[in-house]
Amino acid sequence: MSDGALSGTVALVTGASSGIGEATARAVACAGAAVALVARRGDRLRTIAREIESAGGHALPVEVDITERESAVAAVERTVGELGRLDILVNNAGVMLLGPAVGAPIDEWERMLEINVRGLLYCAHAALPHLLEAAAGGPRQVADMVNLSSVAGRVPRSGSAVYNLTKHGVGAFSEALRQEVAERHVRISVVEPGAVETELQSHNRPEIRDAIAQRFAAVETLQAPDIAETILFIVTRPRRMTVNEVMIRPSNQAG
Repeated sequence: MSDGALSGTVALVTGASSGIGEATARAVACAGAAVALVARRGDRLRTIAREIESAGGHALPVEVDITERESAVAAVERTVGELGRLDILVNNAGVMLLGPAVGAPIDEWERMLEINVRGLLYCAHAALPHLLEAAAGGPRQVADMVNLSSVAGRVPRSGSAVYNLTKHGVGAFSEALRQEVAERHVRISVVEPGAVETELQSHNRPEIRDAIAQRFAAVETLQAPDIAETILFIVTRPRRMTVNEVMIRPSNQAG
């Protein structure tokens, strides 16, 4: 299965039960990394892990809710305890709940803050000591944190206010952290996809789903492996090179 680019390394991918997270976990496993699959849907994680293992890879399903700080810490510590180290963290878990701010259900705002911001921060905080250790003494002498943002992290839109807030926050946090750890060879990267065919839209209320479908009706959306291939490119660069930020849109998505 392995092409060897990540042999001897360990990756942790959040939101790994579907979409970009699942595709990324499969991609890094194919490149030789042992991968911890982190999400809430344990049955789905175990299925993906079995498929990775049957193809010659090594996968550890970790069923947790990263919005709970203790659970996020436990996921990182279990990864290090069972797989031996941590070289790559992919903060992919997220939710996109769109609609007008006026009259919005406040629980939707809270859910986006919990997953898109707090969950990412909990995982980053727990992982950083291990990433620094990997960069100092690992086989590649470099470690990676890849944070998934969005085009919404660059371009605010009416009807996307709080999602914009969370994704702009991911970009700001990532850049400040990059400056802090760059000289220690922990690479911090941000990936900002446009429209991708995943479960992300399905979490919205029916009327919002209809509006999203209408907006992107003529757009040939990206597929999850398109983003996974980009993440794999980022984490397999030579030690001297960091890809700080990548925005990826469908070729006919104007905004």
